[in-house]
Amino acid sequence: MATRDEMARSFGAAAESYETGRPEYPREAVAWLLEPVGPRPRVADVGAGTGKLTRVVKSLGAEVIAVEPDAEMLDALRGAVPGVETLIGTAERVNLPDESVDAVLLGQAWHWVEPQAGSGELGRITKPGGILGLIWNIRDESVPWVARLTAIMKGSAAEQLLAGDGPVVHAPYSELEDREWTWTRPMTRAALHAMVFSRSYVITAADAERARIGEETAALFDEIGAVGDATIELPYVTRAYRAVKTP
Repeated sequence: MATRDEMARSFGAAAESYETGRPEYPREAVAWLLEPVGPRPRVADVGAGTGKLTRVVKSLGAEVIAVEPDAEMLDALRGAVPGVETLIGTAERVNLPDESVDAVLLGQAWHWVEPQAGSGELGRITKPGGILGLIWNIRDESVPWVARLTAIMKGSAAEQLLAGDGPVVHAPYSELEDREWTWTRPMTRAALHAMVFSRSYVITAADAERARIGEETAALFDEIGAVGDATIELPYVTRAYRAVKTP
């Protein structure tokens, strides 16, 4: 089995599947994250991937800097969100000046971060009173077929974190406050397949394990009617957390 670091840095190999299979974030959830910093903030989207969060932040009128450790993911982001400033970096090491952004956001990313080091580095680049925002789209496993899908392709580090005590941040940030939203995303079979094969466990799995996952998910998709161009509604819960940089 791949190491945690190998899994964290595996996504570039599946950038196209990630872009196709992963959902964007509800606009109202991202607006809630940015609410305390007012209009037109300067925002660092750290662990930006292919820009799923970046494009929503930009649509809200913010100036966005996309920070991502994987060059292939950044290439996909530049195609999806033209004109956004991009940087290679991680939450523990961001090449931005002290107190240069109003907010730092991480979408589907904080579970890969060492919380103490990440809080310190992101706190360094955040202005006093600025925001650290964490957000995840998690499939709603209270729906039986969704729970079966997770069992086939294995739970993720994000799902394990959120099923436990949740995220933790450290100084210079305040305690986290949180909100959640429920919604559904219409998905074709091809999009469901891309979502499955965009997950770090699946990307880094041995060939035999990937084949098993492909066969079992195909059988499940047949059963639920995700055939050809037909769409099914994949239910999601979006969980968002924000903290303020304290003096």
